[in-house]
Amino acid sequence: MKLTILGGGGFRVPLVYGALLQDHAEGRVTHVVLHDLDPARLSAVTRVLAEQAAGVPDAPEVTATTDLDEALRGADFVFSAIRVGGLEGRANDERVALAEGVLGQETVGAGGIAYGLRTVPVAVDIARRVARLAPDAWVINFTNPAGLVTEAMSRHLGDRVIGICDSPVGLGRRIARVLGANPKEAWIDYVGLNHLGWVRGLRVAGRDELPRLLADPDLLGSFEEGKLFGADWLRSLGAIPNEYLHYYYFNREAVRAYQQAEKTRGAFLHDQQARFYAEMRNPDAPAWKVWDRTRAEREATYMAENRESAGAGERDEDDLSGGYEKVALALMRAIARDERTTLILNVRNQRTLSVLDTDAVIEVPCLVDANGAHPVTVDPLPDHATGLVCAVKAVEREVLAAADSGSRATAVKAFALHPLVDSVNVARRLVEGYTDVHPGLAYLR
Repeated sequence: MKLTILGGGGFRVPLVYGALLQDHAEGRVTHVVLHDLDPARLSAVTRVLAEQAAGVPDAPEVTATTDLDEALRGADFVFSAIRVGGLEGRANDERVALAEGVLGQETVGAGGIAYGLRTVPVAVDIARRVARLAPDAWVINFTNPAGLVTEAMSRHLGDRVIGICDSPVGLGRRIARVLGANPKEAWIDYVGLNHLGWVRGLRVAGRDELPRLLADPDLLGSFEEGKLFGADWLRSLGAIPNEYLHYYYFNREAVRAYQQAEKTRGAFLHDQQARFYAEMRNPDAPAWKVWDRTRAEREATYMAENRESAGAGERDEDDLSGGYEKVALALMRAIARDERTTLILNVRNQRTLSVLDTDAVIEVPCLVDANGAHPVTVDPLPDHATGLVCAVKAVEREVLAAADSGSRATAVKAFALHPLVDSVNVARRLVEGYTDVHPGLAYLR
C-alpha cells in the first residue's frame, strides 16, 4: 500500500513514519513517498527516517520527489501536511496582526484567515490533481487551518478527504486520565469546528463521568485545560473547551502575552527549525538524535504564552507525546482493512448540526469503516457555542469565496466578520499588510 506525504520535508514527518514502523499487520503501508518543494529538506527528513528504520524488519520503503504528479500517481492514501509560505509566512502572519492589536495565531483569528487565503488555492490544486491522478485515493488532511482546508478540498473530492487534528484526542485523553478511566473505553461527546470545539460528556460503561469532574475543583485544576481556563469558567460552561478557545475566552490576555513575548511562536519555530535543517547539512550529524532533541523542545513550548498568561505553569510530561500520527494511522487502518473504529475527525456535516448546511466541514466523533468516515448524531450545541461556530463558519465561507474569486473586498469581509477582529478599518489594514509581505496573496485584487 502506497502512502504519499505532501510536505514530506516537514519536521513532523518522522512522527508519522514512526507510527508506520509499529504496524506489522497485513495490508499495512509498504511504500512511503515524500513530496516537498525543497530538496534539502527532503534529504534531511529522509536521513532521519533511515535512522528510524534501522533494525526494523520490513520497514516501509521511502522515496522522495519534488514532482507532485509523480508523488500522487498510484497512491492509496495521501497525507497532506503542507505549509504555504513556510514558517517565515507564519511569523509574518503573527507580526502583521499583532501590530494591529489582534491575534495572529496560525489557525485562529487574523493569522488563520491569512494562512487560509494563502493555502486554499494550493490545496484546491492538489485536490484536483488527486481526482485526476489517484481517483481512488483517500486524502487525510492535516494542513492548517484544517477544517477550512478540508472543506475547500471536499468540493473536489467529496467525502474522500478527511481532516484530522490531535487536539480533541489529547483533550479526551487528559479528561479520561484525570477521571481514572481508560481513554480507549470512553465515549467522548465532542462537537464543533476544528480548534473550536467542546467536550460535553465523557461516558464510561454508559455513565457520563464529566459532571463528577466539573464538581471537583481539585480534579479540574489538575490537568492542562483546567489550569488554562480555570475551574470556575469550566463550571460556568458546563463543558471542557478545546485549548484553542483560550484565544476567544481570554483574547485580550492572549494578545498581550504574544505582544510581550520575546518571539512569537512562528518566529521561534522558524529559528528552531532553521537550526535543525542547517545542522542536517553536516553528513556526520546523528540525524535521529538531532531531530528528537528539537522535537522535545518544540512540544515543551507549545502554547507557552497562553499558559503564562493563565498562570498554568509547564506542560505535563504526559502531554508531550504528540498524537496526530496515531489518529492518521488509525484512520488508514479502519479504511484499508475495514477495522471499524470511532475517531474525532473533520468531515462534511451532512445532517449532524442543524445550524449548518450539509457541506460544512465540522469536527465530531465519526464511525470509520472501509467506506470512510460517518459523523454520528450529536445533541445541539448550546446557544453560546452555536453563536461562535456559526460566526467562524461564515468567515471560513468568505475565505473560500475570496480564494475562488480573487476578490480583495471579500477578503476584507472575511477579516472584518471574525469575532476577534473588531473593526472594518483594521480588516482593511490587515489585508494591506498581508498582501505586502506574502507573494502568495498577489491574486487578491
